[in-house]
Amino acid sequence: MMMNMYGKIIIKCKLTALTGLHIGSSSAFSAIGAVDSVVIRDSLTGEPMLPGSSLKGKMRTLLAKKISNNYIIQECANDPEVIKRLFGTAGNSKKNEAPKAARLQFTDAFLGNSEQLKRIGGMTEVKFENSINRITSISMPRQIERVVRGAEFDIVLVYNMENAEEINEDFKYISEAFKLLSMDYLGGHGSRGYGRVAFSNFEMDVQEGECPVDTDVLLIALKGAEKYGILSLQT
Repeated sequence: MMMNMYGKIIIKCKLTALTGLHIGSSSAFSAIGAVDSVVIRDSLTGEPMLPGSSLKGKMRTLLAKKISNNYIIQECANDPEVIKRLFGTAGNSKKNEAPKAARLQFTDAFLGNSEQLKRIGGMTEVKFENSINRITSISMPRQIERVVRGAEFDIVLVYNMENAEEINEDFKYISEAFKLLSMDYLGGHGSRGYGRVAFSNFEMDVQEGECPVDTDVLLIALKGAEKYGILSLQT
């Protein structure tokens, strides 16, 4: 029997870039000699930012692969039920399934140590890449802007408590998604070493309603992801 309820838990943590990170903005036009692919920036401060959609999309994709045990994933409408309830779904007309709102809400993340980065050289760097045409051996150089190693983003998620019996399972899979991302990459050019990240400093705060399960257990589940980012660089 569903134990329906309502409440909100704020989840906070720190995402640290272990290698240069590129989440690109539009590069429809680049002047000669300019950077070909720039990072997305906060229009208010001009500083690099991490869109919530980028974090959500990567975590969902990796979790879907894990649960289905297949590197080829299906359409979102065919995701396992736990992924649908955490990340939402537009529904499936073929199966007569209605849309489902996401229990997890992601926010855009902003730099938490921008002043420190400015003092030691800047928040971004330009990486010169070079691809070679195998047939003609012609070199095709390009310049890619990256957020520097050591950049720290303040991550904030909101979890909607809707079913008391599913909270522990939901947090188990949220933690799993953080672990999987720590062993993968975020943004573009991951196979070239970009986008390795680590999560740390997990905090939780029940803001609305009362949590019917032990919040210390939920926090321990989240903190279990903290060691995986460092391990990914040691393999």
